Amino acid sequence: MADSHSLTSRADVVDREVEGIDLAADRASVDRELRALCKGEALSALPAPVAEAIRYSILGQGKRLRPILMLAAYRACGGEQDASAVAACIEVVHAYSLVHDDLPCMDDDDMRRGSPTTHRVHGVAIATAAGVVMVPLAVRAACDAGERLGLPKASQAAIVRELMRASGGGGMVGGQLLDLEGEGSSLSIDQLERIHSAKTGALISASARIGGIAAGASTVVLDALTEYGNAIGLAFQIADDVLDATSTTAALGKTAGRDVELRKSTYPMLLGVDRAIARAASLVDDACAALERAGLRTATLEMLARYAIARTS
Repeated sequence: MADSHSLTSRADVVDREVEGIDLAADRASVDRELRALCKGEALSALPAPVAEAIRYSILGQGKRLRPILMLAAYRACGGEQDASAVAACIEVVHAYSLVHDDLPCMDDDDMRRGSPTTHRVHGVAIATAAGVVMVPLAVRAACDAGERLGLPKASQAAIVRELMRASGGGGMVGGQLLDLEGEGSSLSIDQLERIHSAKTGALISASARIGGIAAGASTVVLDALTEYGNAIGLAFQIADDVLDATSTTAALGKTAGRDVELRKSTYPMLLGVDRAIARAASLVDDACAALERAGLRTATLEMLARYAIARTS
């Protein structure tokens, strides 16, 4: 159960629980694939300003949570090869979403990951074009990565479908639209969860499923990964809302207090900070229970679920 302490206090608990679990190698392998993609033929064929904006957004200092989650799910399902190139495609889609989310017509933010946002560096038009290009770039890279991994065509197609479902009208795009429409309105918890399950949760859930698909998991296992991903995706967004309300710009690496400025309904606003934290913790427990029922509960997948609400940025 959650208590009245901040999310920051939970980070200490997670640090103690996961001693010995080192994800640095996974992050390094994903970063290696992202650098290779940014040096590859696909970007060199683009207009230079757009290519530079894509490199700027992809190679920023992100947490790489989604691709690392994909790799953890892949291994939990029996995958034994290096699936980092597939995982990197997920980060490309995530980076696209951040570029567009920060635009003046969206959340109009100046900082991301401690650096100026893409449109502040490269201009609104170039940033908008870069975000659009990153979606087919991710698809092309996913197909190439699937070939490298030796996946059947059906599995390659399923991975692309997951990426597009998560980034499209039923996922991030639709969630962003609902989020914009909700500014200045008093939303219910059900409405808020619908928005964030699409805007934030869809790609996190897809990351877990893609790991299972790449490993050849059964439908039953994929369903468990979906339940796990849906739960931690929503928990992740609740933590974001709490951090926006309680942390600082320096600690977050992006502008704190934007939800209030944009007059958005948030979990702390509707539930209060303590109850919002309790809701997030309950979702993490649900996620781990879904893994347990399917025999997928690994130390890394559990740690990633708990990290979703223990992080400080």
